[in-house]
Amino acid sequence: LGDIEILVVMGVMEKIKEIEAEMARTQKNKATNYHLGTLKAKLARLRNELFVEQSGGGGGGGGEGFDVARNGDARVALIGFPSVGKSTLLGALTSTESEAAAYEFTTLTCIPGVLRYKGSKIQVLDLPGIIEGAAHGAGRGKEVIAVARSADAILIVLDAGKEGLNRHREILEKELETVGIRLNQRPPDVTVSKRKAGGGVRFSSTTPQTKLGEDPEKLVTQILREYKITSADVLAREEITVDQLVDVIQGNREYKPCLYLYNKIDTITIEEVDQLARMPHSIVGSVNQKFNIGEPLEDDLLKQELWSYLGLTRVYTKRKGSPPDLAEPVILSEIRKGTTVKSLCANVSTQLLRDFNYALVWGMSAKHSPQRCGLSHQLDDQDVVQIVSKTIKQQQQDKNYTSLAQHYQDKHAKKRLEAKKKKQQRLRG
Repeated sequence: LGDIEILVVMGVMEKIKEIEAEMARTQKNKATNYHLGTLKAKLARLRNELFVEQSGGGGGGGGEGFDVARNGDARVALIGFPSVGKSTLLGALTSTESEAAAYEFTTLTCIPGVLRYKGSKIQVLDLPGIIEGAAHGAGRGKEVIAVARSADAILIVLDAGKEGLNRHREILEKELETVGIRLNQRPPDVTVSKRKAGGGVRFSSTTPQTKLGEDPEKLVTQILREYKITSADVLAREEITVDQLVDVIQGNREYKPCLYLYNKIDTITIEEVDQLARMPHSIVGSVNQKFNIGEPLEDDLLKQELWSYLGLTRVYTKRKGSPPDLAEPVILSEIRKGTTVKSLCANVSTQLLRDFNYALVWGMSAKHSPQRCGLSHQLDDQDVVQIVSKTIKQQQQDKNYTSLAQHYQDKHAKKRLEAKKKKQQRLRG
């Protein structure tokens, strides 16, 4: 950052501190609800400006050692404070060797590994430990968080022995929330439609809005003005908070499933283990003692929970008159493309999707076996699917059939010409 950019960042940070101090001084009641809502909107806008300013306007780059190609059926990012056992966990999940030692900040770059489970390939990324203030760049925090935004799910690794005193879970949640990553939440059912013409802000809701104060429309109008939106239609189909409305307006939030792993439970009492295990979205374990975390090819509780949080589904395909191919399932992801028949066709080939007629489905998602289904049918884990393509007569009725036939003819002619040229070159040589 240049001198001018540093001054701008310092000015924004001062404003953020002032607003946070004012929010801390203000009592929370019905009378102050409108004022607090306005302050929250200003705070979210300033934090977004600060994040964009520090990341060079692009939302955070990968940085040296953090540019890892995305591959596999899903991607999981390991996030946690230094020396909580992330590198050891990566080795237990993927057989990838990541330097592990008793001192902090052993891992300085992003180390990828591949977890093979139920026929799927899950990319696991071991990231450097982050510290408080990572959202503003402390300890390579920007690079770590940029990688986290690209992951399908986040696995937060915590030291069970230190959690009671240090509140690491709370700090990590706050750091990720500051940069727009929402953990174990779904996007709110709110629509903000901007209008070119005047008319102000019109707010309507299908449910009572008890969290937006006595006059929700007044508060929504003021929040939109903070983002220089003076003419819009806002429709809420569920009860929302000020923070959720701000998330919809900014439109750059990432909603990630997150699993919390309390490692090193062999260092605490059974009562403390029981307390941690009852925390939401949490499991307890020990990499060194093999509690709930086995060898890379073994089935264990951690792998089962990751599979569930990633929303992965195995689908077996079959040809007409042949048994299903149980050796290589097609892995569909609820987070990426969905788990419908259409997603299956797109995963196999675009031509299969274009020539799709109907599908025959055997398994838990079928009401009877086989069930004739369309593209929108939702598939369950271990379903067997046979895709039936259109006949030549059905394809000829398609309005794009002529152009497709011409395309194939041109492609075939090009291949024949290339083969002829190669043959002539061999004869001359």
